[in-house]
Amino acid sequence: MSETGSIKRGAQLAEGKTKIIYAVEGDDSICIVYSKDRITAHNAVRSNELEGKAAISTRTAASVFGLLTDAGVRNHFVRLESEREFIAERCAMIPIEFVTRRVATGSFLKRNHNVKEGFRFSPVKSEYFYKDDAAGDPEWSFEDVVSAEMVMGGKKITADDVEMMSQTSVCVFEILEKAWASIDCALIDMKIEFGVNSQGEIILSDIIDSDSWRLWPSGDRRLMKDKQVYRDLPEVTKEALQEVKRNFEWIADKLNLLLPPPTCRVVILMGSASDKEWAYKIAGHCKKYGIPTECRVTSAHKGTSDTLEMVAKYEGDGIKTVFIAVAGRSNGLGPVVSANTPYPVYNCPPPSQESCNDIWSSLNMPTGVSCATIRNADGAAMAAAKDFGMTDHRIWSKLRANQLNTRIKLKKADKEVCSQYSEN
Repeated sequence: MSETGSIKRGAQLAEGKTKIIYAVEGDDSICIVYSKDRITAHNAVRSNELEGKAAISTRTAASVFGLLTDAGVRNHFVRLESEREFIAERCAMIPIEFVTRRVATGSFLKRNHNVKEGFRFSPVKSEYFYKDDAAGDPEWSFEDVVSAEMVMGGKKITADDVEMMSQTSVCVFEILEKAWASIDCALIDMKIEFGVNSQGEIILSDIIDSDSWRLWPSGDRRLMKDKQVYRDLPEVTKEALQEVKRNFEWIADKLNLLLPPPTCRVVILMGSASDKEWAYKIAGHCKKYGIPTECRVTSAHKGTSDTLEMVAKYEGDGIKTVFIAVAGRSNGLGPVVSANTPYPVYNCPPPSQESCNDIWSSLNMPTGVSCATIRNADGAAMAAAKDFGMTDHRIWSKLRANQLNTRIKLKKADKEVCSQYSEN
């Protein structure tokens, strides 16, 4: 099968208000998500055709899932297949909407009468809604979701699974919130869903588009660009629907701005070419965070003026830079660079048999010199990433997703060890 439309559509698996899911002939692990030119609100009490919405929704979903994949959040998106459909991992959907809120508005105010619109949740607020149109998608507690003992795709949904989905929902929200904030647009709240794929893995699924969130440019509710505009219409007219469509197009277009190229770098200064393997290892970890990296050889002891001239050139081009000094025995490189630049500098001396003695030359700094020492290569890269992540949402997102994935791995490892121990 090629990536240009040769996949053969199979039987219809499911149909919702705004999309249809089709099987793929010859491959039960993937499916086709086909969007309709339809917009609905109030559990489809209000429903209208909107020409072009399918293409906009598909483009929006592809951009959002691309951003999340770039960050490192596992999801079902595989690739775009056509203007109004994409290929995804085939999942048994868990009938719970995970809602994350930063600002109180909408249905939350109807359920919490004493809360005023605009109340800010810090940390964000998580809610759960059971998908049942006839019952109006009732709100469930965490305990309700766990106690339902749902089995989807042959997998029983446990308390750990619900917690993982809740944590992933928060992570997804925070990543998208940071991304939208980079162009002065506030993500107010959003809903997402999960499914169980053919390997029994719970992953972010369904679709994320302008039906999924509230977006307020400049944090101003009056400027909202999301489906709430359609919900609030006193009367649905052709002109009003075109305004809604223009809002959705605005969102799809702006998403293209949320994956900018990096505007920072790490410069690894090594005191000797013999340290290059360690320097390259640090560089490899930096690249995992999407940080451009350069490696240079310079000695603060043997060529002090050359070292300072090299640093000055990097300062002069205006690119945000973190220096990482790789020097072992009698490390003067990190302290000398740190004393002569306002840019962050980290020591990351290469491991050696004499590390216990060498480390003191990296740790003992004179007054007025700030040069932290990190002993492991990935830690040095992470320290640089955290510096850049303060202003670069893509790097911040990779850090945030890494925290989530580390927690998921620990939960999985704990479960496996407990199971193995009980068997013994």
